[in-house]
Amino acid sequence: MQHRYYWILKWVAVLTTLGMLLILLGGALVTKTDSGLGCGRNWPDCNGSLIPKEITTEVLIEFSHRFVTGAVSILVLILVIWTWRALSHVKEVKFLGFLAIFFLVLQALIGAAQVLWGQGDFILALHFGISLISFAAVMLLAMIVFEVDQKFDADRVLIRKKLKWHTIGVTLYSYIVIYTGALVRHTGSSLTCTSWPFCDNQDPFRLPEKMYEWVHMGHRLAAFLIFLWIFYIMIHAVKHYKDQRVVFWGWISAFILVCLQIIAGMFVIFTQLNLFVSLLHSLFITLLFGLLCYLILLVARSSNNEKN
Repeated sequence: MQHRYYWILKWVAVLTTLGMLLILLGGALVTKTDSGLGCGRNWPDCNGSLIPKEITTEVLIEFSHRFVTGAVSILVLILVIWTWRALSHVKEVKFLGFLAIFFLVLQALIGAAQVLWGQGDFILALHFGISLISFAAVMLLAMIVFEVDQKFDADRVLIRKKLKWHTIGVTLYSYIVIYTGALVRHTGSSLTCTSWPFCDNQDPFRLPEKMYEWVHMGHRLAAFLIFLWIFYIMIHAVKHYKDQRVVFWGWISAFILVCLQIIAGMFVIFTQLNLFVSLLHSLFITLLFGLLCYLILLVARSSNNEKN
C-alpha cells in the first residue's frame, strides 16, 4: 500500500478536505451576504459570460464559490478513484467515495436550480446539509489515507450496544439541528429574537407569535437538546471507555465542539450577524458533524471486530 507515490495521495486528501471545507464556508458566505444572484439567473456562466466582466462584491463572492466548487470537484474525483485503486482492501472506501461524489453533484444541482428557477426556503435549507455529507465522506477518506485508525487503535475498538445507539441517534439528530439552522438563515429569521437565551429575556416563557420566531427558537431548542445529549454521552464515554482513547477523546472533542457552536451562535446574536462570527458558527457545526460521522465509522468497525 505504501508505494512510492503514496505521499502524493496524502496531499490530495488534505487539499480535497480543505477544499470541501471552503465549499461549505463559501456557500454560507453566499447566503449570509445575499450574493446568490450575483451572477444573475445564469448558470454555469455568470451574467452572460464565462468570466464576469463587471466585478461587484456579490459577483465576486458567487463566482468564487462556483470556481472553488468546480476545482474541488476535480480533486474529489481524483481522490475517490485513487483510493478505490490503492485502498480497495478497506471496505468503507468505495461507499465513502460514492457518497462524496453523489452528494457533491446533488448540492451543485440544487445550487444551479436555485439560480435558474429559484427554490423555496425549506428546499434551500437542505443545501448546506447535503454539502456536509459530501464533506464528511471526503474527511473520512482522508483519515483512512492517513491510517488514523491504526494510530489510535481504532481497528480494535469495541463499543457496547448503549453507546452504539446513542452515537447513531445523536448523529441523525444533528442533521435536524443543521437543517433548522439553515432554515433560520434562509427564512431571514436570524435576528427575529435579539435576546439570548430566550427570544425575549423580559418575558422568557412567552410562546413565539410569528413563524419566524418559531423557526428561530426551534433551532435554539434543538441546539440545546444536542448539547445535553452530547454532554451525557461524553460522561458515559469518560466513565466506561478510558481504555479506548479514540472513543474517550472523540466524545470529549465532540462536547468541546458543541460548546463552541453554541457560544458562536450566542455571539451571532450579540454582534448582530457579524460575518466572521457567523462563519465560525458554520465551521464548528461542520467539524462536529464530521467528527460524529467518524464515530459512526467506529461503530461499524466495532461490529466487525465483534464478529471476528
